[in-house]
Amino acid sequence: MNKRPLGRTGLQVSEVSFGTWAIGGSWGQTSEAESLRALDKAMDEGVNFFDTADVYGDGRSERLLARATKGKEDQIHIATKFCRQGDIFDPQTYSEQRIRQWCEDSLKRLERDTIDLYQIHCAPFEILQQGAVFEVLDKLKQEGKIRAYGVSVETVEEGLFCLEKSGVQALQIIFNIFRQKPIAELLPRASERGVGLLVRLPLASGLLTGKFTTNSTFEAEDHRNFNRDGAAFNVGETFAGLPFEKGVELASQLDWIAEGRGNMTRAALRWLLDFKEITCVIPGFKNVKQVEDNLGVLSAKPFSAEEHERLRKFYEEQVHEHIRGAY
Repeated sequence: MNKRPLGRTGLQVSEVSFGTWAIGGSWGQTSEAESLRALDKAMDEGVNFFDTADVYGDGRSERLLARATKGKEDQIHIATKFCRQGDIFDPQTYSEQRIRQWCEDSLKRLERDTIDLYQIHCAPFEILQQGAVFEVLDKLKQEGKIRAYGVSVETVEEGLFCLEKSGVQALQIIFNIFRQKPIAELLPRASERGVGLLVRLPLASGLLTGKFTTNSTFEAEDHRNFNRDGAAFNVGETFAGLPFEKGVELASQLDWIAEGRGNMTRAALRWLLDFKEITCVIPGFKNVKQVEDNLGVLSAKPFSAEEHERLRKFYEEQVHEHIRGAY
């Protein structure tokens, strides 16, 4: 497992790490026992970094991580997120009292003394611009409650703004073959500022596995059912903001990327890891098989300059115009 620096935090994290939204909930039925087996498998293969949030299963994923990493707290790093338990548009949600309480609650569920990376969970741009939330995070860092803090953002504009905040050491962004906008400005600026980049939704909610058809269905509690048009939160968090049928059509044109790389899943992750500015990809998982499949990227060959150019043109000419939501 290759490791990359997480910005200026001093942490070296596995370039393939994992997000735990799926084992917390909103991705259909999950098994606690299978989730724990999958976490163990990931750690056995060298994964030392997991991303979670207090709202994933109302704390379920944080509690699962506590069980899986017991006794390994010094070796396994955890990033969690806050603010979506409240009204994200209300400035009071970002008061020192509330953030402190959420931080303490996450620490208890994680059974840790310090959170390695504490992230603002997709707050509205106007909240970030007000700046008070960063002052609270500076205090928590000084007190040792958190080792570092970052921001999970929805748009390139938000990301560029946060990069100018001296305390921000990591950004979590939506970035994949279907959403290439961060390449032009955000990636080089983050590198220049020494800020780590965590890539969520690297497989566009599964579209880039190439396994879906227009007849594919999802369980009622799966966001790929209830948020496919942005009814619950930013539509960009589901299928990269693409209408599902269009996403399936576009993915069918990408089967060539799997040649020599095992399958489309591994190829899509490999494309992301070709960007040196990226700290890690954080695909989701619900079972051991999915962990193993994602880790298969480690043996996949990089893309050539010609292939990167082909994918850039594909995005610009066929994908970009269909993306909905803040970007």
